[in-house]
Amino acid sequence: MSTAVLSFWFEEIDSKLWFATAPAFDDLIGQRFTTVMQQAVAGELYAWRDSAAGRLAEIIVLDQFFRNVYRNTPQAFAHDPMALVLAQEAVSAGALNELSPVQRSFLLMPYMHSESKQIHLLAEALFEVYAPARNHQYELRHKAIIDRFGRYPHRNAILGRRSTPEEIAFLKQPGSSF
Repeated sequence: MSTAVLSFWFEEIDSKLWFATAPAFDDLIGQRFTTVMQQAVAGELYAWRDSAAGRLAEIIVLDQFFRNVYRNTPQAFAHDPMALVLAQEAVSAGALNELSPVQRSFLLMPYMHSESKQIHLLAEALFEVYAPARNHQYELRHKAIIDRFGRYPHRNAILGRRSTPEEIAFLKQPGSSF
C-alpha cells in the first residue's frame, strides 16, 4: 500500500496540487486514503519503515494527507509530532540517500512544519544539503517566522491560540502564511 501512496503523490496527481487549496483534491485524498490515514495514526504502518520509500509514504500520509483532508481544522496539525519523529528516524537510518531530491523534500517536510527553533536549525542544514534550492528557500522563510514568533501565527485561529499584536500585523502582510 505504501506504493499506492507514492504513486498517487508523485505520479498520478499534478505537483501543482501539493501546495494548492483545492477542495476537490482534498476530498479525493479523503476518499482514497481514509483507511490508510487511520492506520497511520494507530501506528499500524510500522512495516512500511523497512524501506526508505515506505518511510516516505508514511510521512506523506501523516504530514500531507492530514493537512489536505482536515484543512483549516486542528486535526490538520494533530499528527505533526509523529511525522517529525518518523522523519528523524528516517534521516538517522540514511533514507535520504535512497530518495530523489523531491522525495527528500517531503521526507523533510515535518521538520519545516515544526514550531521548534531547535528543529529548524536542523531543518535548515538538511534542506540545504538534501533538497532542491527552492525548498531550502522555503525552509529559510519558515525558520524566519519561527525565529521571530516561536510559532506559526497563521495557525493561531485554527488552534484556538490568541495572536499577539505583532502577529496580527505580520499576518496582514502579503505572503505571511503558507
